[in-house]
Amino acid sequence: MALPLIQLPSEIIREVGTRKWLALAAFAIVSFGVLAAGFLWPYKYESDVVIYVDDENIIRPLMEGSAVTTKISERASAAQELLWSRGVMENVAKDTDLFGPDAASLQAEKLESRVNWLRSNLSVRPRGDSYFSIGFMSESPSQAYRVAQRMGQAFIEESARRKQAESRSAYEFIDNQVKSYEDLLAESEKRLKQFLSKNVDGTEGEANGKLSDLRGKLEQAQLDKQETETRVASLQSQLSNVNQNIRRGKTIDAYQQRINSMQDQLDTLRLKYKDSYPDIVALQEQIAVLKRQRDKARSSGDTSDASVGTGDTINPLYQDLSSDLADARTQMEMINTRIRSIKTLIGEQVDRMQRIQENKAEYSQLTRDMEVNKQIYNDLLKRRERARVSMHLDIKGQGLNYRINETARYPLKPEGAQFNQFAMAGLFLGLLAPLGTIAGLLQIDPRVRAKSQLEDEVGIPVLMDIPRVRTPFEMRRERRVTYAVVICAVLVIAAYIGVAVASVMGVI
Repeated sequence: MALPLIQLPSEIIREVGTRKWLALAAFAIVSFGVLAAGFLWPYKYESDVVIYVDDENIIRPLMEGSAVTTKISERASAAQELLWSRGVMENVAKDTDLFGPDAASLQAEKLESRVNWLRSNLSVRPRGDSYFSIGFMSESPSQAYRVAQRMGQAFIEESARRKQAESRSAYEFIDNQVKSYEDLLAESEKRLKQFLSKNVDGTEGEANGKLSDLRGKLEQAQLDKQETETRVASLQSQLSNVNQNIRRGKTIDAYQQRINSMQDQLDTLRLKYKDSYPDIVALQEQIAVLKRQRDKARSSGDTSDASVGTGDTINPLYQDLSSDLADARTQMEMINTRIRSIKTLIGEQVDRMQRIQENKAEYSQLTRDMEVNKQIYNDLLKRRERARVSMHLDIKGQGLNYRINETARYPLKPEGAQFNQFAMAGLFLGLLAPLGTIAGLLQIDPRVRAKSQLEDEVGIPVLMDIPRVRTPFEMRRERRVTYAVVICAVLVIAAYIGVAVASVMGVI
């Protein structure tokens, strides 16, 4: 049955009084055990280096947009990962200044053990936005100081090396991509050049312009044909109304009529055009021919009476109309030939347009590939120059830079629990050990120790309880035992305090 908490203190005191020697032994064992743990507890000394992250120097605003400075997020974790890397740890583990001349030739097992020891005692902690510390803990204060200082130097060196390697690697990668796209661009230009050399039909716009021009010429030729057909019909109609032979006496008058008619046409044309106009030149030549024919007729006939003739002769008007008709028909054949030629050219242009349409998709693909490659190539050129500047910034130590803000300090006090803390805790834990043990046993003891237990658990009312009765001899013996236990407890406490003070004073 569980003992009520209100009666627990009195029962603990009664049990301690009953088992005085056992309680004293538990106090002494626990107290001196904690004190011994204080003697054996390994004291650790810690030294740390404070690193400043300089990413706001004057280079950053000057090179904004021209170079990319290396950035690190989660600086403390990134620094710890860098220091935990195998290369950095092995370099520190083999440092002869830290671990002696034999460190450079460590065997694999000892090297692995030392690397694990370095990692387990290394700590990286953030200190604000721009600072973090690299600390090392060791049982030797001088070793903690020297290793912490070496870790800070190793971090600065490795971060600078990695920055330079990263920027150089980025530049080399972009440079290789530029060279690759140079080859791709040259290949695209070569394919486009070969395509254009094989397909000389030109562009779709040129073919459309040529086709439109030929259709315009065809329409003009058809109009000329209609005009020539009309002229042929008119000349045929005029020729049908003119006699082929005329009387000789009427010849001179006919020549004069033609000359007068042509002279009227010539005067009309001169009002609009210059004398170099083709129709004016042609009319002048025709008038000159008619005048020679008229003069010839006059010289061969009777000059006294030009209107009298004795025989028939060929009508010159009929001859002129026949000549004009023949010219018109010749012109008609020429126009028909021109129309057939234009139609042939139009057919060729249609075939050319079909070939252009068939090659249009390939041409578009070639030009698109070349434009895409050219855009990427130009962009890579800009990026390569930015990477070049970034590489030079990292080589010169600009951009994101780490600097030791506080060097490692020699630790004067160990970290963690001290011996005096163990000494104070020993007395407290020694006193608490017997009391706590008895309290726990009382809670699991099945015996009934108070009448309230029966009344609460069983429900039976208890009229009275009989206290323990001791004889005078038992009481004297109990007092002697109590005095002896108190004396021994004082001696134990005095010995405990003496040992603790001697240890603190450096005697032990």
